[in-house]
Amino acid sequence: MDTNAAAARPFRARDIFSTDHEMFRDQVRRFVEREVAPHHRDWEHAGVVPRELWRKAGEQGLLCTMLPEELGGAGGDFGHACIVLEELARVNASGVAFQLHSDIVVPYIQHYATPEKRAEWLPKMVSGEMIGAIAMTEPGMGSDLKAVRTSAVRDGDEWVINGSKTFISSGQNAGLVIVVCRTDPEAGRRGMSLICVEEGTPGFTRGRNLEKIGMHAQDTSELFFEDVRVPAANLLGELNMGFRQLMHQLPQERLIIAVRCGISMETMLQKTVEYTKQRQIFGQTVFDFQVHRFKLAQAKAEIGMFRVYLDDCIARHMKGELSAEEAAAVKLLGTEMQNRLLDDFLQMHGGYGYMAEYEIGRAWADARVGRIYGGSSEVMREIIARTL
Repeated sequence: MDTNAAAARPFRARDIFSTDHEMFRDQVRRFVEREVAPHHRDWEHAGVVPRELWRKAGEQGLLCTMLPEELGGAGGDFGHACIVLEELARVNASGVAFQLHSDIVVPYIQHYATPEKRAEWLPKMVSGEMIGAIAMTEPGMGSDLKAVRTSAVRDGDEWVINGSKTFISSGQNAGLVIVVCRTDPEAGRRGMSLICVEEGTPGFTRGRNLEKIGMHAQDTSELFFEDVRVPAANLLGELNMGFRQLMHQLPQERLIIAVRCGISMETMLQKTVEYTKQRQIFGQTVFDFQVHRFKLAQAKAEIGMFRVYLDDCIARHMKGELSAEEAAAVKLLGTEMQNRLLDDFLQMHGGYGYMAEYEIGRAWADARVGRIYGGSSEVMREIIARTL
């Protein structure tokens, strides 16, 4: 085994990955270092990752790793999904939304679509031909899913959808969008359904690619639906069960966010240690100043502590035991800690840390959205508080 690659693996608090997992990591790392890392800055300037990358990833078996073989997937587990996410996070490839596609969108299709729709959509999603997105947020709605206004009305064998969504990740690239719709306007959270809309459907249009302060390579869009007609079979699962479906799938999404936080903190700590040992100021290195050395030591201790908790959550999720409040807690702790520590690391880089050409500055800006998407930190605290 490549000793340099082994040394760059994340510190594991417990043995949650098998030999098969680690062999897969080597494959993913080679792909990321060849196909992603050299090009990501160009994609940040372009504001989008080319669709061709998805097809290349599909050819290498890096998409939909948890999808069972009988549905066209690789038949892996959440450990394989974690490895893809960790290796992308290690190079701060924040624009490559494989995890959104594979581990957030595809499970909805897998668990709730009709057999005919699974057979139609999943092979394309495994190959990277069709990219998935999920459209929840609406203008002025924030994290309040009960406030969804986008409507879907049954008309014979079709659903007619009207409304708009915003802040939709992969909105420009998506070939299939799961739209959170209100199908019973009088039933509150019990009146929502999930309905799929394919690109090219008349009345479905994309707005501008939104300009963000971070995650510049990930396309994020407004989506508009004006009398969009889709087959009745595009409904996922049972009518008016959308809120329950979302609540069932959201814990995995929040754990995914936490996994990225963990690798980001570990990677940026190491890069900051290396930088501070080289940068000279007042006749000595930045690392020689006790205030910086102690901050880095404190960061290492805190990151190690978080890693223990994160790996326990990963292990529990792989056994199907992770609760909604535990997923909320690990996301809350990870995103808040990541933002605080990356701010410290940037400070140690001085003015260079604020330059986009330095990775720490880009990672710092990319991290800020973690406290917002997937449910804001305030929503995470509310979820946890309900269990007290």
